[in-house]
Amino acid sequence: MTNLEITNLFSVKGKTVLITGGSRGIGLMMASTFVKNGAKVYISSRSAEVCEAVEAELSKLGECIAIPADLSTTEGQQELVAAINAKEDSIDVLINNAGANWSAPFSEYPEKGYDKVMDINMKPIFFLTQAFLPLLEKAGSIETPARVINIGSIDGLRVSQIDNSAYGMSKAAVHHLTKILAIKFAGKGITVNAIAPGPFPSKMTKTMLENIQPMVEKANPMKRIGRAGDMGGIAVFLSSEAGSFLNGAVIPVDGGMHLMSAM
Repeated sequence: MTNLEITNLFSVKGKTVLITGGSRGIGLMMASTFVKNGAKVYISSRSAEVCEAVEAELSKLGECIAIPADLSTTEGQQELVAAINAKEDSIDVLINNAGANWSAPFSEYPEKGYDKVMDINMKPIFFLTQAFLPLLEKAGSIETPARVINIGSIDGLRVSQIDNSAYGMSKAAVHHLTKILAIKFAGKGITVNAIAPGPFPSKMTKTMLENIQPMVEKANPMKRIGRAGDMGGIAVFLSSEAGSFLNGAVIPVDGGMHLMSAM
């Protein structure tokens, strides 16, 4: 019988977690929360300098290991897979968070922008999940599944007024891939869910928030943008015993903004 005490129901202590794009923004919010709550956390991002600085900072709070890799390339993905396989026999939680955006009017949208968005937002989720499937299967069971958490966006749930058509399309694809894998993996003892964040402070949203944060907050039903605890909390929930029967869900974490007129 499940231990229904809160400290056990929402615990991630002792879990091994890999977060791509874990050195900045939403990825860092999640990594910090897992580390502070007793998980062993691997973070990966393209910048070795930033990755290692975050490792040094978070290691003061718990266990954090940086593995820099450029996940927009097949070689970078393979390097990350090899490094994790050399260190771990299994992983409990894979969070596919690495992402990129490119804004331009549709009539002028360049192929290099389209390729960048697709190569970072879609391909690594597909192929890293494929590559880490054996480690996830070793960690999971029907009673206590391993978890895959894909980071989508509310722009994959609605049509944004911002000129980022390839980004919205890529995130809608992330949401649908989540549902496909949820069905395929459930019998293997692995659940797959997606988080669809609204505006949070990050490198990707920095320029937008510098220019129109008051407008963005006004458009949100809760009159604010996301905070670290909002993202860390939902990631921990999905990774804990409390979230073990949730599968194939796309969860907006945006204060209800996806229900309003696009912003």
